[in-house]
Order: sequence, then C-alpha cells, then structure tokens
Amino acid sequence: MHDTSSGAPGLEPGWRWNNSFAALGPDFYTPMRLQPLAAPYMVGHSAQAARLLGLGPDALQSPAWLDFLVGNQVPDGAQPLSSVYSGHQFGVWAGQLGDGRAALLGELQPPAGHTASAQEIQLKGSGLTPYSRMGDGRAVLRSSIREFLCSEAMHALGIPTTRALCVIGSDHPVYREQPETAAVVTRLAPSFIRFGHFEHFCHHDLHAQLRQLADYVIDRFYPQCRQDSRLNGNPYANFLQAVTERTARMVAQWQAVGFCHGVMNTDNMSILGLTIDYGPFQFLDGFDPGHICNHSDNQGRYAFYKQPNVAYWNLYCLGHALLPLVEEQELAIAALETFKTVFPQAFDACMATKLGFPEVRDGQRALAEDLLRLLAEQRVDYNIFWRRLSHWVAQDAQSEQEPVLDLFLDRDGIDPWLLQYSEHLAHIPRGLAANLMLKSNPKYVLRNHLGELAIQAAQRKDFSVLGQLLQVLEHPFDEHPELESFAGFPPDWAAGIAISCSS
Repeated sequence: MHDTSSGAPGLEPGWRWNNSFAALGPDFYTPMRLQPLAAPYMVGHSAQAARLLGLGPDALQSPAWLDFLVGNQVPDGAQPLSSVYSGHQFGVWAGQLGDGRAALLGELQPPAGHTASAQEIQLKGSGLTPYSRMGDGRAVLRSSIREFLCSEAMHALGIPTTRALCVIGSDHPVYREQPETAAVVTRLAPSFIRFGHFEHFCHHDLHAQLRQLADYVIDRFYPQCRQDSRLNGNPYANFLQAVTERTARMVAQWQAVGFCHGVMNTDNMSILGLTIDYGPFQFLDGFDPGHICNHSDNQGRYAFYKQPNVAYWNLYCLGHALLPLVEEQELAIAALETFKTVFPQAFDACMATKLGFPEVRDGQRALAEDLLRLLAEQRVDYNIFWRRLSHWVAQDAQSEQEPVLDLFLDRDGIDPWLLQYSEHLAHIPRGLAANLMLKSNPKYVLRNHLGELAIQAAQRKDFSVLGQLLQVLEHPFDEHPELESFAGFPPDWAAGIAISCSS
C-alpha cells in the first residue's frame, strides 16, 4: 500500500507509511491485532476523501481495499495500534480511557512535491482493544453511517473536521439494545491526538512523556510556536494559545450553522481544532438554544447554547495538563484568555456572512441577537429560515418576503426586524449580499431524519439513499432540484428519534 507494488490497486506511486505516532514508543499505545469481519461489502465511500490519499474513484471497490479497510489484512508498512488517553466525561474525571474500538493503521505520506498532505488512517469498529473496557470493540452500521455522512458534510460546510473515507459493512452480528450488524468506518486526519492524551500523562506524573508528546505535536503541526515571541516566547504556552484559538473558531462555526456535538468530553476534543467523534450529534431543526441532542445527557451539560463555555472548560483542563511544561500559571491563563476574544469575533464574522455583510458592521451583534431571540421564541426552523432569507435578498422584491414571514406564527416581531435588516442591506450591493448568503447558508444539512432514512435503506442493503444524501451534503449550497425533498421540514416522526452515547 506504500507504493504500486504493495498490492493496493489505484494508489499513485511514491506513497509510503510514516508511522510517526508509533515512533513515540510503547508508553503511548498498544500494538493491535485486527479482528477480521466476514464477507465485507462497501456501503458508501467519498471520492473527495479518497483523493486525499491519491486514490482514484474506483480504487476502493477492489477486494484488496475492502480487506485492508475492514481489518482483514494489514497493508505492508502499516503498524496497527490503539492509543492510550484519559479524560473528563460529563465534567467528571474518568481516568484511563483510550481507543476502545479504533485502530490506527499509520500515517500515509505522499511523495515529495505532491499537493496532498499526510493523513493518518484509523479504522473505527475494528474489534477489541486493550482499552475497550466492557465493550466489544465493534461499531454498528447505524452509527457508522451517521459518522461517515456528517464528517463529509461538515467538511463541505467549511468546518474543520476529521474526514471519512468509507463505510464497510458485514452481516456479523453486534448486540446493542437489539441485534444489529457490524460496520467499520475509515477515518482520516492529520492526527487523532486529543486533549485527553495530554491529561493522561499529566495525571500520572509522566512529565517526560508529556513533554515528548507536546514536542511531537508542536514540531509537526504548530512549529511557529517555537519562534513566537508572545507569552515570553514560551513554546508550550504558545501551543496552548494556538489550540485555544483554533477551538474557539471551530465552535463559533458550530454555533452559526446550528450544530450540536452532543458529547464534548475532553477525550473528544482534537488537539488540531477538528470536529471529532460523531456520536449523538444533531443539526437543529426548530431553533432552541437549550436543545439537548444526547439522550444520555441527563443534566443538559452539552446543550447547544452551552457549547462555547464547555469548550473553554475543556481548554482549561488542557491548560492544567500542560502546566508542568508551561511552568508559569499566569502564562497558561493568558493563553486561555484568548478564547474570550477569539470566539465572539469568530462568531460575529460567521453571522456577518450569514446576513450578507462582507465584514462585521456596527450594530450587527444586536441585530443578530434580536433575530436569534425571535427564532427561539417561535422555534422557527433554523436552516430553512436562513436559506429563505438568502433567497429573499437575492430576489430583491418585497413580495418575496412571504416565504420568510410564513415561518412565523406571530409576525409582530419579525416584520420590524426585517425592516431594520433592510436598512443595513441598503449600504451593501444587493447582489454581493445575496451571493455571500447563498454561499454561507446551506440548503442541505444532515438532519437526524435524513440520516435515519439512509440507515433504514442501508439495513436492507439499499445504499442509494446514502449515495443521494452524500451528493447533496458534499455540495450543500447548491440547489439540487432533483433532490429537493432532502431540504424540507422534518416529518413528525423525526421528533421521536433518540440518539445517545451508544449510538
């Protein structure tokens, strides 16, 4: 798989395994023996993600690739492993965790001069690991489809995320609340290191390993932190600040598009500021700031409106873990404080584009806050509202207000808001505003009921719905008139969909 003679068809010459995480040593992982799955079959794959590995559109259909990506064969040069980490879950220290159902094959490195960047390849659902605790190490078809689709959907929305190459199914039984079938989702990322990796070594006073891990991440992904003169030139404080800023920008994008992660434990936070671990996620239907998408979240810790504060709390945990390296508490606090400026600035910038403003305008924050309050009061469908507002601006006709107004049972609030909004738009070329809005407010997001339709069909071995859904999610700002039904209001039965940590 590292070159064309390795038995991996469709791979460009010169690709090789780097296995840089494995080079850190046995304190960081346990080598894995993958558990085969009988009679694997392709459920769905992303041609866009395949290009990250130099793969052609048909390569993944070969029997060899099916066996590689379901864990039946180990590619030449790969070193399967599961990493160890710890973390806080629902605000409580959970102790040692680790990759309970994931195996890192290694890092596929492109040839020199190639436009692609190196990607780690991880199989999720590949069987028992030393960190599976009471689990079976398997993933079910249902959750694998959701992660696959949402990973690619978030990327298309411009939100930093791990990627999903494919979902491979098997009729092998897996037992959850009821018998289901197994699946493996192949995930891609420059790195899968989490906040919890640092917490693990700090908690166990393994400061040499903590420094080794931090140096590895800084040298590979944050080299500027060694030259940055801010924070007294302390590279570890600069690293903490860089992670803080990336995380703040990512969560601002979540809030702007109405995305609920559902389980923002510290072990589910990427050190690269990527959205990671798609479990009980949800895109909002009716706008409800207090919405809790995870039915395991009995206290509402991860409600939609709390996500920015939770992100800051998680960063504080990371700061505590890095303190043995930063050494000066004041520097760690200063690094973390940047969240309080970067997040609101990033959120304001997101809302500016959603409103059609090329840059943040005076009075915009109040305008946006008033709008969100109106949407919340009447539980207006979040993404349909923004798309209809975009078309109203594009039409530049007063009569076109009706599709927007029809979303509100009580128009007393939205009428004056539209008037105020129009006054802001008067200072911007209408075509410029409309173009910006139609590229910022998606027509298609992965609502729960759409994922459920794809899952139900796939459980019957019908993968056409998944393929159609992937098509619109990869291009969420296009109209796709032939697939218009994916942009409609959720059906009544969607309210009964329950997604939990086990999903």
